[in-house]
Amino acid sequence: MPRIVRCGLVQASCDRTEGSLADIKSSALAKHEKFVEQAAAHGVKILCMQEIFFGPYFCAEQDAKWYQLAEPIPGPTIEWAQGLARKHAMVIIVPIYEEAMTGVYYNTAAVVDADGSLLGIYRKNHIPHLEGFWEKFYFKPGNLGYPTFQTRYARVGVYICYDRHFPEGARLLGLHGAEIVFNPSATIAGLSKYLWELEQPAHAVANGYFVGAINRVGVEMPWKSGKFYGTSYFCDPRGQFVAKGSEDREELVVADLDLEQIERVRQTWQFFRDRRPETYGDMTEQLP
Repeated sequence: MPRIVRCGLVQASCDRTEGSLADIKSSALAKHEKFVEQAAAHGVKILCMQEIFFGPYFCAEQDAKWYQLAEPIPGPTIEWAQGLARKHAMVIIVPIYEEAMTGVYYNTAAVVDADGSLLGIYRKNHIPHLEGFWEKFYFKPGNLGYPTFQTRYARVGVYICYDRHFPEGARLLGLHGAEIVFNPSATIAGLSKYLWELEQPAHAVANGYFVGAINRVGVEMPWKSGKFYGTSYFCDPRGQFVAKGSEDREELVVADLDLEQIERVRQTWQFFRDRRPETYGDMTEQLP
């Protein structure tokens, strides 16, 4: 029997990047609440928002004022999401800027189950630091490994933006039982655009799971560091696209994922059976 779960991705623009941080966050929450309601109307059971969804991608500059956007988990935004999850019996993946303690910040996604319970968090492990992506100024590297979370509808994992360039964590998510891996991102047109539709379908194939990849749209003022090109998508364990968003519109991307396909694919491509972990020891060493 098919085990079909309807999932959704929110790709949106950030309307406000200036003014009080409270107003910026409030505006983003109001916009995304409408998306949650839209997702519920479409029967979505698992919904993921984009990287640091409640504000702009502020890493285009290095300014300590953005530390004030961070909040604890649990905290106001997670409690907001928990209420919506309970209301709609929907799993919601909530990527925010986390303050773990005073002065210690992470790029984090919380996983809220369909009953509103907080199942846990994933902290972004791979932190870039280059022109327009000054993330080491804002985020400490994750310290929680690569957990997966058994929700009411599926076991999910999270990999955040730059993480997607590293196959090691993608493999560990598969080994930890992920059926769907969500990658909330903030990615602009440039060198990596062609990789957007290459790397994550490859992870899906190598590990036999579904991937939901989310990106923003639009140009965020005042930085004008580049255009976020959307194209959020779902791909299946064969690496085939099952739903895809536009490059420039705010929208909800919805797909019905047949989780029984995972077993069928893995019975054909026995990558987990044929792994040779005893030969991979050098991967844990910092080789030149």
